[in-house]
Amino acid sequence: MSRFVRRPPTWIPRFHLAIAGIVDAVRTQRNFVIHLAAALAVIATAAQLRVGRREWCLLVLCVTVVLVAELFNTALEHLARAITEEENDRLRRALDIASGAVLTAAVGAATVGAVIFLHRLGQLGFGWPV
Repeated sequence: MSRFVRRPPTWIPRFHLAIAGIVDAVRTQRNFVIHLAAALAVIATAAQLRVGRREWCLLVLCVTVVLVAELFNTALEHLARAITEEENDRLRRALDIASGAVLTAAVGAATVGAVIFLHRLGQLGFGWPV
């Protein structure tokens, strides 16, 4: 018998489990909440600046990549704690790499956002180059 919990056979209960995972991340992971707040700020800024369809697609993709990276990082942290609570150099390195992935995604997303927003502000006459 497997020690893992059996997943429901249909997609609707699985969808509910996935939502429960996101809710758990919101409730327990401060960094996920910070990234979520940043995502809402990006959406509000993009709406205010009336960015175009392509820019919306890029911004949504960047936000999604950062949130997904944070969720994977959280999942790895939970797995590492399930394996052992003791110091383990291999687990520490794996978690550091996962954190580096989140940082890389966040820096890339911030760069894309800056390019889009500064370009749009320039078009609106705020002195930035178009």
